[in-house]
Amino acid sequence: MAQIRVEQLCKRYAVAERQPGAWGAVKGLFHRRQRVVEALKDVSFSLQAGELLGFIGPNGAGKSTTVKILSGILRPTSGLCEIDGLTPWLHRIRHVARIGVVFGQRTQLWWDLPVIESFELLRDIYRVDEAAFRRTKAEMVERLRIERLLDTPLRQLSLGQRMRCEIAAAMLHRPSILFLDEPTIGLDATSKLAVREVVRTLNREEGVTVILTTHDMHDIEALAERVIVIGNGVVLRDSSFEALRAEALGETRLVVEFAGAPSAIDIPGVSTRTREDGAVELAFDARRMPAHALISRIAAEHDVADIHVEEPQIEAVIARFYALHGAAEG
Repeated sequence: MAQIRVEQLCKRYAVAERQPGAWGAVKGLFHRRQRVVEALKDVSFSLQAGELLGFIGPNGAGKSTTVKILSGILRPTSGLCEIDGLTPWLHRIRHVARIGVVFGQRTQLWWDLPVIESFELLRDIYRVDEAAFRRTKAEMVERLRIERLLDTPLRQLSLGQRMRCEIAAAMLHRPSILFLDEPTIGLDATSKLAVREVVRTLNREEGVTVILTTHDMHDIEALAERVIVIGNGVVLRDSSFEALRAEALGETRLVVEFAGAPSAIDIPGVSTRTREDGAVELAFDARRMPAHALISRIAAEHDVADIHVEEPQIEAVIARFYALHGAAEG
């Protein structure tokens, strides 16, 4: 049985519109025009316990709206959502006791308090046993390397330090599900690696179910085996990350460096992209011609010093997918 079940989830907002100019402002006092914005349109998916799902899409696609509904913050216009048999917005108290939520641009810690005092307040809010709290706190402090930060007010921490404390706070009551909405936004490389490692450990060693929304495709590539792509409130694809990569960018690049003078490579289905300093960059469809077969043929027919396949940049993969499905960044 799925731990998370979402069926035909819809969310609509009524947005007030005002006509331009002073006269438009006066008219708006007596007659307000509204338009309906569909943030989500019939979104459906399910998630088994212990899965790590990458939830990606351009700005305004509906990612954060979905996470807010799943965490019980928003009520959908229509549709079904069950998490461990509970409806998030109807059973909020029982539901939030079993989930952890981290929003990259918001905080659940108190701005002027030392981090440790925020942790203790959260212990009381979630009614965590003192002995269990000490064990979990010690484990999270060690994993996230935040011991020297505990006595510092949150407002004095850097963004990377704060985010590591946020993740520790979200896990103090040992939730079985963790929602991460842009957890690495604005972080430096070291902090991103630390956050990724902790999320990977929680998921793969402790079986915590994770839904991760992010614009950083390296987070998705490093963590998620399954990906849902959403655009304009509609699920565009639900598949493995590798299947998404293969669909979005079938063209593969092969760089050949010749031992002598570069020679022409004339193979059906293979095109030359660039020639420079004794090297040739070729493009081919790996689904029709496997890379190993092409490499073997070129090596047999030419005097080659080096040859290697260039994987497409992950950002290019996703951008091409958006373009193919009309979900432009906005």
